[in-house]
Amino acid sequence: MSINRRSALALLGLGANAAALNASAAEPGGASFQHGVASGDPLSDRVIIWTRATPAAPQAKDFTVAWTVADAPDFKRVVASGQLPANAARDFTVKADVAGLKPDKDYWFRFSTGGVQSPVGRARTLAVGPVKDVALAVVSCSLYPAGYFNAYDAIAKLDRVDAVVHLGDYIYEYGGGPNDYGTAGAVKMGRLLEPKHEIMSLADYRLRHATYKSDPHLQAAHARAPWICVWDDHETANDSWLGGAENHSSDTEGDWNTRKANALRAYYEWMPLREPSAGGLAEAINRSFRFGDVAELVMVETRLLARSKQLDYAEMPMRQLDGKSVPDFTAFTAERADPSRQLLGDQQERWLAETLKASVADGCAWQILGNQVVMAQVKGPDLKAALPPAEWAAMLAGLPEAFRPRIEQMAALFAQGVPFNLDAWDGYPAARERLYAMIRAAKAQTIVLAGDSHAFWVNELHDAAGDRVAVEFGTTAVTSPGWGDFLPKQDMGKIIANQNDEVIYSHQSAKGFTLLTLTPDEARAELIAVSTITGTAYETKSLKRYRVAKQWGAGVEET
Repeated sequence: MSINRRSALALLGLGANAAALNASAAEPGGASFQHGVASGDPLSDRVIIWTRATPAAPQAKDFTVAWTVADAPDFKRVVASGQLPANAARDFTVKADVAGLKPDKDYWFRFSTGGVQSPVGRARTLAVGPVKDVALAVVSCSLYPAGYFNAYDAIAKLDRVDAVVHLGDYIYEYGGGPNDYGTAGAVKMGRLLEPKHEIMSLADYRLRHATYKSDPHLQAAHARAPWICVWDDHETANDSWLGGAENHSSDTEGDWNTRKANALRAYYEWMPLREPSAGGLAEAINRSFRFGDVAELVMVETRLLARSKQLDYAEMPMRQLDGKSVPDFTAFTAERADPSRQLLGDQQERWLAETLKASVADGCAWQILGNQVVMAQVKGPDLKAALPPAEWAAMLAGLPEAFRPRIEQMAALFAQGVPFNLDAWDGYPAARERLYAMIRAAKAQTIVLAGDSHAFWVNELHDAAGDRVAVEFGTTAVTSPGWGDFLPKQDMGKIIANQNDEVIYSHQSAKGFTLLTLTPDEARAELIAVSTITGTAYETKSLKRYRVAKQWGAGVEET
């Protein structure tokens, strides 16, 4: 079916508020709600609601924003209300933690100030006790200049979604110039970034969040259901880790901790999630959500709390062979396997182990791990081995000259059977084994969710002994380009699946989201793709559907 912005707004009951959505400053000198409304971090008795009240004057004084929550969209029966200050100290964002709500129930909310009313949003609390099923939309990687957020629009018009799980790369820190990542069609589509340069200051990160939340499709998805979010790397900088990032140079871009603090402050201001308690670590975004007796969603942090610096193939150890310097794969493998290399860190590992055990002991059917990066063991695709010689030569000839040497280098490297992505769990195999040991010890019925890779994945995860311990569903990007986009004539997903035992299915170019439906007896994942991101008229297609039975060590079945 064809989906457009008008149908999504009508479904949400926002048609009457369309004027408020785009030009809600009805009074001269008043504030407007240009970035929509959002809810998040639902619990059984409370939920976060969020908006930004944009003042007409940039140097505006503090003003008051009222919020209202009702048990029906007509707002005839208000169940909670209050007032909050909007001020420059928080970039005029407003966030309320609304308590005293009933479990397993839809609520509607809105904001107002100076006679101007926001759009209406819908939130939902978590269930307590027996639940028939739970529906989660899983998303990741939305690069604004790369295309329209049609996947968000499709989520906004779903008949059923209890929560949206965002696994990171909600924004990107890159600049918006013609040579920056994913910007080739930005001018034609009108997807121009603000600020135009790479973001580093607090004002930069705030403005980038504002640019993203000006998108009507993203606003519609936020208004549809509560979001449960975690950052990945681009909310700070590419390939971030405990002590820095690949896309950060202390020599030219200042102190990493200052930049990170700017990024996290803007993230907490602009996202609908609970904030750390006074004195708490801003990086400690790990937390869990119980959906009745059906699912425990455990969100982990794999970037800023404890991650060791990523290994880099460009810095691989070398050895001498027949008078030549060649890569020392033995030394590289030993370094990669070093148990001291961290992804979660000791404290988070202890918390995760306790959370899994408690969830199983309480009779929760599924333990869902909301994790940023792919967990499966995935060797890099050996394209030269997978393609006939003539096709390989034709592929190289068809590549841009500047891109061709890198593909040849990566092909030679991947022919050695090394991991596809050292920034994923494959770069931290000892940490992965510790996680698998936690799952085994708790007998947790674990589904791993992954983002970051700009590809769909269906993986069966095995520990070092070869035992299957979990199933992984990797969701693709909303818009961000991936390997399949750079090599469109090759079925990269099929090649990867054929060369990797843990990979059941992969699609390396589709854009969209994953719909995960959980019952006490099974988990069902539907990989949903949008037909285009370069136009606003699109269709959705179910690429694949899979089922996992509630049985320890069960694999996936295509349905």
